[in-house]
Amino acid sequence: MKTNPYLTSFRQDSLSRMSWNPIRALTPTSLSRILDDFHAGKLKQAALVWEAIERRDDLLQGVISKRKKSISRLPWEILTLDNSDEALHHKHLLEQFYNNLRCVNAYDENERGGLPLLIRQMMDAVGKRYAVHEIVFQPFTQNTHKYLTAEFRFVPLFFFENIKGRLHFVEKNGDKRIPLHNDEWLITTGDGLMESCSIAYLFKHLPLRDWLIYCERNGMPGVKGITQARPGSPEWEMAREAVRNFGAEFHALMSAGTDIQAIDISGKGELPYPKLVERMDRAMAALWRGSDLTTLSQKDSVGISAQRSERDLLEEDDAQMISDTLNAQVDRCVLKYLEGTEHPKAYFQLKAAPNKNLNNDLNIVKTLWDMGIELSLNDIREHFGINPPCNSEDSLKKFTKQ
Repeated sequence: MKTNPYLTSFRQDSLSRMSWNPIRALTPTSLSRILDDFHAGKLKQAALVWEAIERRDDLLQGVISKRKKSISRLPWEILTLDNSDEALHHKHLLEQFYNNLRCVNAYDENERGGLPLLIRQMMDAVGKRYAVHEIVFQPFTQNTHKYLTAEFRFVPLFFFENIKGRLHFVEKNGDKRIPLHNDEWLITTGDGLMESCSIAYLFKHLPLRDWLIYCERNGMPGVKGITQARPGSPEWEMAREAVRNFGAEFHALMSAGTDIQAIDISGKGELPYPKLVERMDRAMAALWRGSDLTTLSQKDSVGISAQRSERDLLEEDDAQMISDTLNAQVDRCVLKYLEGTEHPKAYFQLKAAPNKNLNNDLNIVKTLWDMGIELSLNDIREHFGINPPCNSEDSLKKFTKQ
């Protein structure tokens, strides 16, 4: 079990605070090549592009932050498989571990926190497909009892590659690749929404740029002057000077009888830019929050109900992803080190916001019980969010009339 960080101050000389902007010259062709490289295992360029897009797009900055924070604010608990002394002891050990863990961004060590920060960093996998933490375990003793906690060091995805189907850390200049061993690294996998979002971002900002150019050129009305004077004559020059002195950015002087008209190729007199920008914003909002901007703006109850249902589904799935990842890669390791067991009887659970019809669920349980169907007490407790009693004196008994 590793108790010293492998990554301390790494590659700060070459990558930290670098001036290169990965999205400054982004084009459909270059983005297509970057996404193809990502699927071939070369993660660096895509990770840098996605990180820059997350920071700079006004819509993504909001929806991504909301989704990450909504999960990191959920309550958590340690559940047990049964009510045995062993299970309760495992629960106590895991509670000590999660209550004392620390989290830090290995690339920017000013970013420090506890379990909520760890969950927010793990949620980076929803956008970038993977989120990686180096685990530095820290044994400690309290009241003569031996416990274990850890420092989780978040490492940005652009330090890794996935060419052989497993993530490897790439050393400076790419001359060495370090495999990520179990019990030393926490690897979270998610949907990878930034692949679609980067395409939407590109096709949002290309028309947005053209729209800004159009506004710059045509935002102020032009001045058109018409004169009977012969071009080049003193009278013509006087008229041209008069038109120029109006101060408009666009001005023209024409002879009488001359006419210039704009050609509207849209046929409707409407600019195409606003609708395309709005379409891309709706797509990115739907990917991250489960509803687009039109649903968000609906006033009827149907739109609001659909929006809440989709958000609840995403929240439950995110909470389950975090829980499953920690169960498989952390809980087992902690209890194996402290207790030598390969079969933990307690596990971490991130509790999604309740979205159940409890009365209906309770009636279903009662009906199944009356039908003589065996039910799992632990499953029932987990479904209704009820912890097992700490001891027999702390339990509510069922009383029957004599």
